Amino acid sequence: MNPDFLEIDNVFINREVVETNFTCDLSKCKGACCTMESEYGAPITQTEIDIIDNILPEIIKYLPKEHLKVIESEGFWIEKHGDLMTRSLNNRACVFVIWEGDIAKCGIEKAYRDKKIDFIKPVSCHLFPIRVSNFGGDVLRFEKYNECKPALEKGEKTQIKILDFCSDSLERAYGKEWLNKIKSSVKE
Repeated sequence: MNPDFLEIDNVFINREVVETNFTCDLSKCKGACCTMESEYGAPITQTEIDIIDNILPEIIKYLPKEHLKVIESEGFWIEKHGDLMTRSLNNRACVFVIWEGDIAKCGIEKAYRDKKIDFIKPVSCHLFPIRVSNFGGDVLRFEKYNECKPALEKGEKTQIKILDFCSDSLERAYGKEWLNKIKSSVKE
């Protein structure tokens, strides 16, 4: 097995996920993960599209008018090369971005936190900075962006590893038993 990866139940985890300190610092990055320049938004599954379709009436109450216009005219998701993604507005912000001052946040997550819906956000967003690729099984890797440099700096102070920073989303994606196995294997 590749020494750069751990394997738990056919899920491969790049060692950077378990060794790198990371704690988001929204005051410095301003929610850059939701506004990175790209014609593509966040990866999304068909199941998540169906869920969001059903709760969209609650979510749109939080969104800026410009984003509502795009959703109404073009929809909130797009398929490119067989991959499903949230739609990007002006090759920059996800259509679900809301602004709290100068910080970009997720309108879906805001509706969830306000207890209007029971879906926090697409799992790819919840897992960030972890990205999932599929090579005969899921491969989890640390997605590095210059915009996340403040999170690496803050992570050095908090000493929180990406694995721990993302433990809620990892449990959501792979289950509590899987998460306990990876945490146990890291301690050994």
